[in-house]
Amino acid sequence: MRKLLLILSIVCLGLVFLFSCGKKEKIVIKFGHVAPPFHGQSKGAEAFAAYVKEKTGGEIEIKTFPFGQLGTERSMAEQVQAGTLEMASITTAVMGNYVPQVQVMDLPFVYPNRKTAYAVIDDDAWTEKLFSYLPAKGFVGIGWTENEFRDLNNKLRDIRKPEDVKGLKIRVMNSPVYLDTFKQLGASPVGIPFPELYNALQQGVIDAQENPLLTSILIKATEVAKYVTKTEHILTECIILVNPDFWKKLTPDQQKIFKEAGKVCIKVNREVNAALHQKLPKSGISIDEYCKQNNVKVIQLTEAERQAFAKAMQPVWEKYKGVVGAELYDAFQAAIKKHSK
Repeated sequence: MRKLLLILSIVCLGLVFLFSCGKKEKIVIKFGHVAPPFHGQSKGAEAFAAYVKEKTGGEIEIKTFPFGQLGTERSMAEQVQAGTLEMASITTAVMGNYVPQVQVMDLPFVYPNRKTAYAVIDDDAWTEKLFSYLPAKGFVGIGWTENEFRDLNNKLRDIRKPEDVKGLKIRVMNSPVYLDTFKQLGASPVGIPFPELYNALQQGVIDAQENPLLTSILIKATEVAKYVTKTEHILTECIILVNPDFWKKLTPDQQKIFKEAGKVCIKVNREVNAALHQKLPKSGISIDEYCKQNNVKVIQLTEAERQAFAKAMQPVWEKYKGVVGAELYDAFQAAIKKHSK
């Protein structure tokens, strides 16, 4: 009897050992970004996490942290570099401080239309080329999120041509490309922190600000600055960054799943943003209806007017051709030409 009990005990211990050895340890990681929870970027990040969890059978769980809960974009970029944060979505404007080549994505008035812009960003060959500059600076790029095309919002006048921007005190993102863009147009750009933007407009510290119209409405900037020109001068793109050491720990199959999740993310991101144009949070009305009800004058540029702005930006393009390198610049322009046909 004792021998039988001993044998059974050994068998049970063996089974427990085999089971524990075969069971894979669950991986839990963090994914930070600065978009609010209802925004397309945030919903895209959630879709990313859901896809990875499903396709890995729950082996990898990604917890998303919106609205800058883990810090500013610059802080999160540095956390990814250091390995204290596995993933973050960071604008190319901020990433330009670490990897100058990504500033090519912020060239003003470079896309003829949204369809072309999306086709370039979805071009795997172009994205792979751009992302090849990231690892040397401590990042792995696996996909995109986005805010929206940026528009010009001001308190003073209609803006239809480059000369109309001259003399405006305008708040811009604290990025060399953004500052150079508005200096070239004769404005006085100021790098005021985003949370201070509304008060700066209200108190007359600035005359204008540039953000997607959706953002301008949500931060109530259009309450004090009633003129909006749909310049769509820069598409605010964000790179989904992964820490290289964490990336190396993933199997090839897991890495493939993460890249697939990146494509799911940007698709959901765009769909949600498009829906927000038709149904704003809280009010439930469209952007067009909101502007009518609140006496916000929205100017749509003609093709000729857009071309005038693009022509005015040639010196900025030439400057950043030198910054990012002629080869990368030419590849970017070739991708735009290819996808504009």
